[in-house]
Amino acid sequence: KKYSDIMSTHKMTNKTNIFYLLGLNDRTTNRRLIFTFIFLCYSLIWIVNGALILVIILEEKLHEPMYIFLCNLCINSLYGTAFLYDLVTNNRTISYAGCILQVFVIYSYAETDFSILALMAYDRYLAICYPLEYHSVMTKHKVVLLVCFSRLVPWLCQTVVMIMTSLLQLCDSHIDKLYCANWSIVKLSCNSITTNNIVGYIVILFYFCHVVFIMCSYVPLLKSAVKSRDGRKKFTQTCVPHLFCLLNVTVALLFDLMYARYGSPSMSAGVKNFMALQFLLFPPILNPLIYGLKLTQVRNRLLNVWLCTERFKGP
Repeated sequence: KKYSDIMSTHKMTNKTNIFYLLGLNDRTTNRRLIFTFIFLCYSLIWIVNGALILVIILEEKLHEPMYIFLCNLCINSLYGTAFLYDLVTNNRTISYAGCILQVFVIYSYAETDFSILALMAYDRYLAICYPLEYHSVMTKHKVVLLVCFSRLVPWLCQTVVMIMTSLLQLCDSHIDKLYCANWSIVKLSCNSITTNNIVGYIVILFYFCHVVFIMCSYVPLLKSAVKSRDGRKKFTQTCVPHLFCLLNVTVALLFDLMYARYGSPSMSAGVKNFMALQFLLFPPILNPLIYGLKLTQVRNRLLNVWLCTERFKGP
C-alpha cells in the first residue's frame, strides 16, 4: 500500500512537471498555414510597434504625455507577444514553470493595456476640458509615476492570481489550447477552485471598471468638443483612435474569456485556435496602425522617414 501511494504521488508530480499543449494535434489540418500566419503576424507586430516606438523616441515634438503613453502601449504589445515565436515551433510541451510564466506575461500584458488606455483617457480629459491647467497637472514626474503605476498594479494582480494557481494540486497535464492560460490550468485541479474563481472575477471586475471609467470620461469630452471647432478637432484626432483601441482590446479579450470559461468542447479546432489567438494578434497590430494613421504628427513623421529612405536609395 505504501509503495502504491509513493507511485501515485510520483505520477502526480510528473504530471505537473510538464504540460502538453493540444491546440494543434496531429489531426489538425493546415498546420503549416497556421504556423505561417502566426509568424507573419508576429513579424508585423514587431514592425508596426517598433516603427511607432522609434518615431516617438526620435521626434522631440512627440515627447508629450499622450505620445509617451502611446509608446508604452506599443512596448507592452511587444512584451505581451514575446512568446508567440514559440508557437511556430513543433514543440507541443512546456515546463510547469514556463507555463506559469507564460500565463503571467499574457494576462499582465492584457491588464496593462487597460491601465494605459485609462491613463490616455485621463490625459485627453485634462487636455480638452482643462487646457490651461493641463501642463501644470501632467508634469514629467507625474507621467513617470503614472506609467510605473500602470505596470506595477497589473503585475501585482497577476502575481496574486499565479500564486493561487501554483498552490493547486493538478490531476492532469493536458491543456486544450495553443498556449497556457490560467483557466486552462485551474480546470485541471483535483480540489475546489471556488476561491480561484472568486479572485479571478474580482480581477475581471477591477479592469471592467477601467472601461467604465474611460467611457464616463468621454461624456465631458463630448460636451466640450461640441462647443468649439478646436475641441472637435482635438477629439477627432486623439480620442477617436483611443476609442477604437479600447473597443479592439475589450472585444478581443472578452471573446477569449468567454471562450475559455464557457466555450463548447465540440467546437472545431479552427474556431478554437482563432479564439485563442485573436486577442494576442489583432490588438498589437491594429492599435499602432490606428494611431499611426490618425494622429497627424505621427503620420507626418512616418511619411518623412519613408521619403528620406526612398531618396537615400536613389533612382
